[in-house]
Amino acid sequence: MATSTVIETSTVELTVRLAALADPARVRVVGVLARGGCCVCNLKDQVPIASNLLSYHLRVLREAGLVTATRRGRWVDYFLDADGFAALWADMAAAGLPLPGERVTGAWLGDTCETAESRR
Repeated sequence: MATSTVIETSTVELTVRLAALADPARVRVVGVLARGGCCVCNLKDQVPIASNLLSYHLRVLREAGLVTATRRGRWVDYFLDADGFAALWADMAAAGLPLPGERVTGAWLGDTCETAESRR
């Protein structure tokens, strides 16, 4: 008998956001943008990767809703999207995941995890 699994939209969005943060270059970009908005020309100096890779990583972060972009003439300024990060934290809390800065205890350390052997 086959069963179907319905995955909630918030879980899919959480997975997309976490995947966007799973790359060291994108974490570096987020770290730079956490100090304030940054023109792509300055961002390029602070994240030592090829321009085409930087553009790719910025696109992934934008598509995940974690970064916004504003065109200023021929330059593009990037900013962290506060609403995107708020949604990330809310989706993590809804999924029962520990939030940044929270101490990991209880079930996360295996204290209450039910195993196949304990169900017998």
